[in-house]
Amino acid sequence: MVMSACIWLSTVLFFRIMSTLRIPIALQQAVMQCLRHYLQLANQHLGTAYPEPKINYHQRGTNAGSAYLQSFEIRLNPVLLLENKQPFIDEVVPHELAHLLVYRQFGRVAPHGKEWRWMMEQVLKVPASRTHQFEVASVRSKTFNYQCKCQQHALTIRRHNKVLRGESEYRCRQCGEKLQFITINPD
Repeated sequence: MVMSACIWLSTVLFFRIMSTLRIPIALQQAVMQCLRHYLQLANQHLGTAYPEPKINYHQRGTNAGSAYLQSFEIRLNPVLLLENKQPFIDEVVPHELAHLLVYRQFGRVAPHGKEWRWMMEQVLKVPASRTHQFEVASVRSKTFNYQCKCQQHALTIRRHNKVLRGESEYRCRQCGEKLQFITINPD
């Protein structure tokens, strides 16, 4: 019971910190300036008048950003933005914008396919890199050690909480044994 109370408290604190994390206005302005620059390039090159996408800072985990195609929205990871500032802006903003532009221009295609690479390199004039190389230790989710008969397993906090609430049980793919909680990883 003490262990689950500690886990609950750490989860509550994490979400409180995430919900109060503030992006300095100068950094938000730099994001918008970058977005507008690349959007203008694209509109000129494509002969279009695509609107400015909505930007928010609610991306979590190790993803630097996500493009929401239907709502024409970009979500940026506030922690990675604060830790990496201009390199983050220069890389992630055009990357996610390219996804939105490709969707508007070509419809639903492969996320990092030839259309996306073309949009990045020929239209936005930036290198087409699928993944970022930012340090993610600060945003990597905590894992929880579980044991079966044959090995140890690391479960994410989401799966661990489902076990605690009795909503799920997990079994080893090798031996079929139900996984038993041992410890929290110190990461």
